[in-house]
Formats: sequence, C-alpha cells, structure tokens
Amino acid sequence: MVDSTALLVGGTAGVGLETARQMLAAGVTVAIAGRDAERGAAAIRSLSSLGPVTFIRGDASTAAGATDIESEARAKLGIIDILMCSTVPPIVPDLLFRTDIGSIPETIAALTAPPMLMTAAVLAGMRDQRSGVIINVASDAGKTATPGESIIGAAMAAIIMFSRTAAMEAKRDGIRVNVLTPSLIAGTETSARVLKEGFSAKLFAKAASMASLGVADPADLAALAVFLASPAARRLTGQAISVNGGISAA
Repeated sequence: MVDSTALLVGGTAGVGLETARQMLAAGVTVAIAGRDAERGAAAIRSLSSLGPVTFIRGDASTAAGATDIESEARAKLGIIDILMCSTVPPIVPDLLFRTDIGSIPETIAALTAPPMLMTAAVLAGMRDQRSGVIINVASDAGKTATPGESIIGAAMAAIIMFSRTAAMEAKRDGIRVNVLTPSLIAGTETSARVLKEGFSAKLFAKAASMASLGVADPADLAALAVFLASPAARRLTGQAISVNGGISAA
C-alpha cells in the first residue's frame, strides 16, 4: 500500500480517525474530510507525525459538497486510490411508534446520502485510473431486524445494497466496493450517545452482553479497512462484513 492515497470521509473521529492512523502506518498518503474545522485541525495534530495527511472541510451530505470534497482531494492527492466513508449522524434508535413521522425522510437522507454521493463522486476518476477501492460503513441493523432500528435498519440496508450493486457495476473497471457492518463500537461518540439513557441504552447494553469475543473497537474496524484496501484483498468485492464480537452472525 506504500505510495497509495486515501480519502477518508468522516475521518476526524472514531473509526475514520483510527483508519487514517493505520493507513498512514502502512505508507498511505491520507486526506481526511469532515464538516468541523476544529475537529479536523485536532485530527491533523494527532496524525501528522505518522505521515503525510491533510484535512478537507466539506459536507458529503449534498451532491455539491461531495463533488467539492472529491475535487479538493484529487487536487491534493493527485489521484484517489481509496475512498472510505464512515460518517455517523447523531441519530439514536427508538421504537417506531415514538418516532416523529416528519423526521423519517431526513433521517434516511442523513444516513444514506454521504456514502452514496461520495461513491458516485469518485467513480469517474477511478474508472479513468482503471483501479480503486471503496469502503462504506453501514451497520448490522441493515442485515438483522432489530427493535428500535426500523428506520436506521432500512437506511443501512440501502447502503449495503447500493455498495454491492456498485461493486458489480464497477468490477470491469478494476474497482472494488465493500461494506463494513459493525454493531456497537466501543470508545466512540456514537456508542456513548446510544448507551447514555432510554431505550437505546437497554438495546445496546443487551447487545454488548452478547459480544462473547468482546465489543469491537475502532482499531478492529480500521484493521479490516486496511486489509480491504490492500492487494491482499484484490479478489474481494461486493461483500458486507460484520465485525461485532459475536453479537450476531448476520
């Protein structure tokens, strides 16, 4: 992977930040993208001693924003060999009858737009290169029906099917597309949010008790992302891979 380049959207914290750290250690030149300039600056400070890394401020939830991120990344990196999208909007699981019906379209868009738009944004350049790796992050909610995650699960299933179909379309151009589908990820802002109180706290506390191999952490997901981006995974595409410590066998 030495001399490769990677654009990590949602790379200022959690799984994205740890993936940046591990990719830099593998010799990859990295650009991380996010909406918050302060978080971006803090991420760069934590990574800069490890290798060449830059921050792109942008919003991947709109077509214009995704296109701008791709253009700036290509200008800074030269080419984009690897795209990983691990954006996580602040949405907490709850039962459907307690969900505001007016929030449903917004929730689905917030969850699905960034990986879909960023995949579309990098596709033309990767086709010109005749190579590329795309890794999207969804969740096990897209594979296993879970009370409290009817809307979230629908969005995650959409990301999974989108990515698998993109893999089938792009394979002729040497592009691989895979999806990571974690459950609870320890040590992240998302896990702190869902475990704080209420229905989601009970849901994920039970999930954690089922992780006989241990609750996954960002390093677990990042290690798999680095593998998927490497030549060792050159035959692997269209897969949705769960890293969940045994919470489910989805």
